[in-house]
Amino acid sequence: MIRTRGLTKDFAGGKGPTVHAVRGLDLDIAPGELVAVLGPNGAGKTTTIRMLTTLIAPTAGTAQVAGSDIAREPGTVRRRIGYVGQGNGAGHSQRALDELVVQGTIYGLDRRDARRRAAELMAQLDLEPLARRKVSDLSGGQRRRLDVALGLVHAPRLLFLDEPSTGLDPHNRANLWEHILRLRERHEMTVVLTTHYLDEADQMAERVVVVDDGRIIADDTAAALKHTLAGDRLVLAAAAPGDAPALAELVARAPGARDVEVDGAEVRARVADAPTALPAVLAEAAARGLAVARAEGHQPTLDDVFLTLTGRSLREEGARPSDAEEVAA
Repeated sequence: MIRTRGLTKDFAGGKGPTVHAVRGLDLDIAPGELVAVLGPNGAGKTTTIRMLTTLIAPTAGTAQVAGSDIAREPGTVRRRIGYVGQGNGAGHSQRALDELVVQGTIYGLDRRDARRRAAELMAQLDLEPLARRKVSDLSGGQRRRLDVALGLVHAPRLLFLDEPSTGLDPHNRANLWEHILRLRERHEMTVVLTTHYLDEADQMAERVVVVDDGRIIADDTAAALKHTLAGDRLVLAAAAPGDAPALAELVARAPGARDVEVDGAEVRARVADAPTALPAVLAEAAARGLAVARAEGHQPTLDDVFLTLTGRSLREEGARPSDAEEVAA
């Protein structure tokens, strides 16, 4: 469904240096996949989506999207894809149903078919009671569901979602995703999304692509990335600080133990399986008379993956704007 080779985008910096937003991206996405693209602000996520949706032209490289070349056949690409950007796509002074009907006619449906398709999407996304209301009167969650409907009005094979749930409260985020996943299953769509919500990528995506500094630095399932790149984490605090080195020796013997650190009375390490390792370490510590004041086992997160790959937290990086992302926007 998507195939890129050497996809590159540079932005001239004017008086400043050139911003290399995307650097030689090679990416393959099969039909039917749900792929999440993760990375901090300025990593090149939105720039990549904008190239794949033909909104901006690449500086170099090639990309085929839904069977067509983005540079040579942009009109064909646009007819075959749906795109939900970061901002609201509907006119604030228009009624929700009217916006969907107009979108349908833009994609070549006659008025009758456009109204039928609009009514169908309103029902599927629980928007029917809002059909006659102005977009400006809708809540944030309702507007985002309308945006999704606008992206789906022409029944695309491929849907791009650029941070679709940003700014929504947890209830509205869950509600939006429930609708998206239901529609995806019904229409067998390929979905590509960018998001700053790591739990979204972890729970929803079948595959996670991690981008940093315009390059792909990891590409696998969330479970595989967490297992191979991060691992479970153990944190133990010795009741007597002088016992911490001996406690660290026990932790180091746990299966898959690595990165064992002693910080005062606290011992931290990565292990293959925290639920198995922690009871074994505590039992051995008790047998040796080493008192443990606190013991914790943590399952890895996608933020742990990013931290392992880059030495930085994705949560912290994602919260800060960057010049590169502002230029890309």
